[in-house]
Amino acid sequence: MRKIILAILGVLTIVGAILLGNYLIDKNQKPKPTFERQIKTVFVENVSNKNIPIVLTASGNLIAKNKIEIYSEVSGVLKVSNKLFKAGTKYNRGETLLGINSDEFYASLQSQKSNLYNLITAILPDLRLDYPVEFKNWENYLQGFDMNKSTPKLPEFSSDKEKYFISGRGILTAYYNVKNLEVRLSKHQIRAPFSGVLTEALVSPGTLVRVGQKLGEFIDPKIYEMEVSVNSEYADLLKVGNSVDLSNLEKTKKYTGKVVRVNGKVDQVTQTIKAYVDVIHADLKEGMFLEADLVAKSEIDAIEISRKLLVDNQSVYTIKNDSILTLTNIQPVYFGSEKVVIKGLENNQKILTQVLPGAFDGMIVKINKQ
Repeated sequence: MRKIILAILGVLTIVGAILLGNYLIDKNQKPKPTFERQIKTVFVENVSNKNIPIVLTASGNLIAKNKIEIYSEVSGVLKVSNKLFKAGTKYNRGETLLGINSDEFYASLQSQKSNLYNLITAILPDLRLDYPVEFKNWENYLQGFDMNKSTPKLPEFSSDKEKYFISGRGILTAYYNVKNLEVRLSKHQIRAPFSGVLTEALVSPGTLVRVGQKLGEFIDPKIYEMEVSVNSEYADLLKVGNSVDLSNLEKTKKYTGKVVRVNGKVDQVTQTIKAYVDVIHADLKEGMFLEADLVAKSEIDAIEISRKLLVDNQSVYTIKNDSILTLTNIQPVYFGSEKVVIKGLENNQKILTQVLPGAFDGMIVKINKQ
């Protein structure tokens, strides 16, 4: 009886466990959710191949085309001039930028002039006797000799004998010493080589100026030059005289320049070539940073799209049968900062105009008709 009772209890336990398990399974089962198939809407446009100009974008700082650094070739104390020697002061061509005191040097020059005058005076009696024909020329020279003016050129020699006679008396040496001092004296006055504005002043009146000392910087504010670096791949396409569109960083102002020089050397590190652009505008200042668009060439049968639409830089998404997204291989021609010029698509093909998140080849989409 004991074994029979245990067997019956075991069977009941197993049956109860099976029933409890089925109950729990049925209780935990939930109906499978049903998902509605969502078809994403895309924006497209029809491909229209045409000639696309390749525009090389570069940037650089403006530098005055006519620009000089002012250095002193003589020493002395800087004198007070009619205009204050300060940055921003404008000067006309030929106007004195600054003057260096030359009283001591001028006295030395006058001494040498007097010595030359005395030497010529001393030879007049000999000239009257030995060279009566040339005597009149030298007498007229002395009569026109003015100590307060530039030393006139010596009379022309009519014969070798006269030349040897004059040279032997030391007159030629004295004359060229005087001319040398006159040239040095003229360097005490520094004049503007062109009309412009002073952009840097390193000295002020009363300052002791030394030989070789930099005094300031002077520019012509009418015309500026900008140096831009362009990929050497397009070096043969850059032509002197090409028009260049310039703009400031905010794109609020536009200017027009012209390529005036193209360097013949390629930078070995960056593999770029330098081009120089001239630009004239009243609003421009030296040191301004501008962006330049240089038209290098035109690509036939190409289109320009956003770089964001490229897939692995070799494909774009097109629409097939107005509903199927297709990954199409293309040929990139030129990469700009935001745009890319591509070839390889046929006219009237539909291409995406906006990036579609999660896009894949064969995806079903719906075209936005608006």
